[in-house]
Amino acid sequence: MNDIEKAGTFELGHRTVKRVGYGAMQLAGPRVFGPPKDRNAALAVLREAVASGVDHIDTSDFYGPYVVNQLIKEGLHPYPRELVLVTKVGARRGSDAEWLPAFSPEELVSAVQDNLRNLGVDALDVVNLRVTFDHLGPAEGSIGKQVEALAKLQRRGLVRHVGLSNVTPKQYDEARAITAIACVQNHYNLAHRGDDAFIDRLAADGVAYVPFFPLGGFSPLQSTVLSDVAPRLKATPMQVALAWLLRRSPNILLIPGTSSLAHLRENLAAAALELPTDLLAALSAVAAPPPDRAAARR
Repeated sequence: MNDIEKAGTFELGHRTVKRVGYGAMQLAGPRVFGPPKDRNAALAVLREAVASGVDHIDTSDFYGPYVVNQLIKEGLHPYPRELVLVTKVGARRGSDAEWLPAFSPEELVSAVQDNLRNLGVDALDVVNLRVTFDHLGPAEGSIGKQVEALAKLQRRGLVRHVGLSNVTPKQYDEARAITAIACVQNHYNLAHRGDDAFIDRLAADGVAYVPFFPLGGFSPLQSTVLSDVAPRLKATPMQVALAWLLRRSPNILLIPGTSSLAHLRENLAAAALELPTDLLAALSAVAAPPPDRAAARR
């Protein structure tokens, strides 16, 4: 059994996938912009991920832009039958690597066409609508027109499943009244726990939750608890952080990203890491608010 198979499976659209996948964002150049420093190394990471059993890859045409999808096509096409490609629309890149909204229905349709062309497919397995009202996090606002635009493409057979990214529970409700939602992709990790209740609700609905920045993103997680726990398990702190996410809820799918073969192997090995009950409790308390010392004195 491969390491990632030990984490189990969950539904993603009409497919059952292993709970550990791969996020391809970091295959682009610095700031997720331009080509990679070493194209052959990037292709090697993609190929090893799939050879190691990864069956879902997260990507987008605005990674690069275009660069990452073109790498995926070069490295993996024709795609293995079991591979699910999950892409995102709703943003574009400026000339200085800015992340800019591209959120009108017309822009979303154009982005889907770009993803189809650059990935070399006739239909996209899952398209996540990246909501861009606030780049710092989810913000309320209607997404009905945007979801309907993707639902129309779904009815045409160009999109198999619709997902959401950077959304609130209210937006999830609005979207699922229009079409079935395959997954929600929001910022969540050991220290960033704002979606706890949302994750539980999605689990009850049978919907996958895919945390982006599971290891902290551009500012890696820093925790004395992680640093203390990792040596006891003969693991790295980042492996422990990924293992905690897998234990957090059965509907969580991981897409840790890297451009390094060594880090890819470390990330995939986290699927087999077992967390004893006491260590799991200590890790779960990392994001707890500090005690109210004033209240304790009363």
